[in-house]
Amino acid sequence: MKRKQTGATIVEFALGLIMFFMFFFGITDFARMLFTWSAANEATRAGARYAVVCDDTFNQAQVLAKMQALLPQINAIDLAWIPSGCNAATCEGVTVTVTSLNYQWISPIAGAARLAPIPMPTFSTFLPREVMHQDPNSAAICTS
Repeated sequence: MKRKQTGATIVEFALGLIMFFMFFFGITDFARMLFTWSAANEATRAGARYAVVCDDTFNQAQVLAKMQALLPQINAIDLAWIPSGCNAATCEGVTVTVTSLNYQWISPIAGAARLAPIPMPTFSTFLPREVMHQDPNSAAICTS
């Protein structure tokens, strides 16, 4: 009887290991997606803070670079001063919005199925004029 079952344990272990890795990689990818969500939210806040504190009214590329330092997957942002065409004395605030951010699965299980990138929601932050040119924590935000 033992001769017929030689290797059955290895086959059962291999099937169990495949299931374990599917769950493990699924949980890991879901955690990465939540991290990307949180990092995008923080990047919009940091981009708006940089725009307001440094008064970069016309330099959207520098705001985008600051945001990409936190989350490199950010490719496009919308920087809107309210009201449009204002200067540091007349602005009410700034709104920074991440317009197109997609989450790409990296686990081999999902990659084998060639899952399309998941579009993330729009992230937007508004900061009022009252904090313009004020950074109580660091004077170096505008220099780097």
